[in-house]
Amino acid sequence: MAAKKYVCKVCGYVHEGNEAPSVCPLCKAGASEFDAVKEPGKKGLDTNSDLYAIIYSAVVVVIVAFLLAGVSSLLKPMQDANVELDKKKQILASLNERNLPDAAAKYDELIEKDIIVNAQGNEVAQEGGFKVSNDAVNENNLPLYVAKVNGATKYIIPMTGNGLWGGIWGYIALNDDCNTIYGVYFSHASETPGLGAEIASDKFQNRFTKDKDGNAIVKKVFDENGKVALAVEKGKGVAGENYHIDAVSGATITCNGLQVMLESKLAPYYNYLKNQQN
Repeated sequence: MAAKKYVCKVCGYVHEGNEAPSVCPLCKAGASEFDAVKEPGKKGLDTNSDLYAIIYSAVVVVIVAFLLAGVSSLLKPMQDANVELDKKKQILASLNERNLPDAAAKYDELIEKDIIVNAQGNEVAQEGGFKVSNDAVNENNLPLYVAKVNGATKYIIPMTGNGLWGGIWGYIALNDDCNTIYGVYFSHASETPGLGAEIASDKFQNRFTKDKDGNAIVKKVFDENGKVALAVEKGKGVAGENYHIDAVSGATITCNGLQVMLESKLAPYYNYLKNQQN
């Protein structure tokens, strides 16, 4: 291997060897005053140059990006399974089935069908409702779950809307009369703790099926004209006892968003539910 050259920055003395001398023989400068001399025509990047730093950083970024993409791809099936399981738990919660040791098995036991209907009252598909995304829901593509609980049919309607700070969503389960409420489930993305976030609490959701003493009560969704009369209002409200749900104190905007969600998302199902009554 050819010897390297080092030049003294003080006096210009050139030294040949594997490393710089400890002391310059001419001016007595220390080894720190010597710089390596790059040979003309020598190939390769200078590891001390800015170009080398840029290329090195780019290569590291590309490698890390590929590793993250690979990890994400490997974890996606598990992530999708967790999302599906969480959705099943929410649907079961509307049937008053919560904190289950095996939610997937209970879902298969209770949910008989996940159909798709339209606002005209027709069944569009006998299965596939579970796979319908929120963005794909419209009057011709309405997912509906049909359950059997203790021999009685229940109809579960999914809903999405907007609260004060973000999205809200939920499910409402109706009895086989297609009008009285069997159970509900609501959740949110970012409502205020202690206020709007209370729509996700058991205390609020029990208001749809129980009185303050925990006794069963009957709340209806549609009035005699087929209009959504169910109303989340503070105090006694004007909807009538069979339709009134006491709103959360201090969470007016969130409850207003919940009310809009109930009205807009339940109405398109009326014709189908009416046909089931007949």
